[in-house]
Amino acid sequence: MEVKIGVQHAPREIVLESGLNAEEVERLVADALAGKSQVLSLEDERGRKVLVPTDRLAYIELGEPTVRKVGFSAV
Repeated sequence: MEVKIGVQHAPREIVLESGLNAEEVERLVADALAGKSQVLSLEDERGRKVLVPTDRLAYIELGEPTVRKVGFSAV
């Protein structure tokens, strides 16, 4: 699952590939925004953690990962 996180006052969004499904990520975001924690914590497929303070979240975009095409061909 591709997750894009917009952070207030940051010029770029955070993009990560998560092993969680959309419902699990949505639940983690909802819990963080409800005040159950002060930090949104997500782990990518390589085991790296991304921590974002909940008061700095601008938006979260969930989507399927894009498959990259390899090679040179005329389309």
